[in-house]
Amino acid sequence: MKIWQKATIAVVVVLVIGGIAWYSIYKSNQNVVTVQTGRVARQDLISLVTASGEVRPKTYTNVLGEGIGKITDIVVKEGDHVKKGDVLLHLENIQPGADVQAQQDSIEATESGMKAAAANFDMAVATSAQRQSDLTKAQLDWQRGQELYREQLISKQDYDAAKATYDSAVAAATSAKAQVDQARASRDQARSNLEQGQAVLRHTQDILRKTTYTAPIDGIISYIAVRVGENVVPGIQGTAGSSILTISDMSIVTTEVKVDETDITSIRNGQTADVTIDAIPGKVFKGHVTEVGELAILRTSGQASMTEETANTQEARDFKVVITLDNPPDSLRPGLSATAKIQTGQKQNVLSIPIQALAERSQRELDEAQNGRSGNVTLAASTAEGASSAKADIQGVFVVRAGKAQFVPVQTGISGVTDIEIESGIHEGDVIVTGNFKALRTLKPGTPVKVDNSTPKTDDASSNN
Repeated sequence: MKIWQKATIAVVVVLVIGGIAWYSIYKSNQNVVTVQTGRVARQDLISLVTASGEVRPKTYTNVLGEGIGKITDIVVKEGDHVKKGDVLLHLENIQPGADVQAQQDSIEATESGMKAAAANFDMAVATSAQRQSDLTKAQLDWQRGQELYREQLISKQDYDAAKATYDSAVAAATSAKAQVDQARASRDQARSNLEQGQAVLRHTQDILRKTTYTAPIDGIISYIAVRVGENVVPGIQGTAGSSILTISDMSIVTTEVKVDETDITSIRNGQTADVTIDAIPGKVFKGHVTEVGELAILRTSGQASMTEETANTQEARDFKVVITLDNPPDSLRPGLSATAKIQTGQKQNVLSIPIQALAERSQRELDEAQNGRSGNVTLAASTAEGASSAKADIQGVFVVRAGKAQFVPVQTGISGVTDIEIESGIHEGDVIVTGNFKALRTLKPGTPVKVDNSTPKTDDASSNN
């Protein structure tokens, strides 16, 4: 055999052996999934609920229009500190002032008439008393005359004169009594007119008062919605000119945030919170929850979810949560955007894993993996209860054992920012699959795995761009 033939045979043999080796390695690695792993460890966990909102004073008031009028003067400007009762602005008051003056003059005239009516009543009472005295004297004279006339001691003429005097005294007393009643009615009418006039005066004075607006609370002027020369109208929601300005009491500052409905059940009064404000970067302000809303609010419209218009909507809902800042800075202003991290739970030295390591598999998948059947094989579940159980999702993690990913159900506890507590199922030091996302999403129980915890390389071209 020639040398070139021997060389050719040797090359062919090497290629065949190499091909067999490559094929063996390829087949052995064909079903191997490359994963990233980590170890179950103990650490302290803090459960947080993050929500966004805005800075608001605990006490504030929107000053609304109380009447109709043109603004003639605005005394304050935004940012001014005011005390309760300080003048804010003036409206045109010529007509209300004239009405008050006219009514005051009318009341003075009514008071004079009442005094005269009271004097007439007193005089009528005195006259009635005098007529009653005259009647008593005439009655005694008439009784005496009757006795004398029966004893034939006086003449018929004297008798008739005594009777006439008595009848005249009766008529005079009756007339005096009627005059008393008439004078009393006149006095009462004068008093009623005075009270009516005083009521009208109070009304006109109230209209005049409403042309000068004063601060209802202590605070700062945080917003002015009107200008000199504009007209003010009675306060009606959504009507131009009805909202005049806003006064905010910044002595107690809160952050009002909206918490997702899935997190609201873990929020309680008194829980601590870290608040960051966009306008003051790099600083964290401490606070505590002081109010938890009871009624859900639609996320887009801000309307309450229990109204007739919104009762049947499937829109996402939030709940209002108020956080009072412990030491707010003086530079805070209402309306500043803020983010709050509310601490809803804390545990020390607990087993924990990265949140992304959690996976869910159905009971059907677990049974098929245990029995060595493919994913298309249907379980022999004859009852509806068995079928429902087979479809139920089970939460767990993939533990690496003997080069394979074994699915282990776990019970979880509180969640931190990146890690979650494990109450049962795995032990400290166990190696679990933590990534990547695609591997965790498609990984089947019992699949061979290859661990690669190296840092992913950055594409030079991408980094240069």
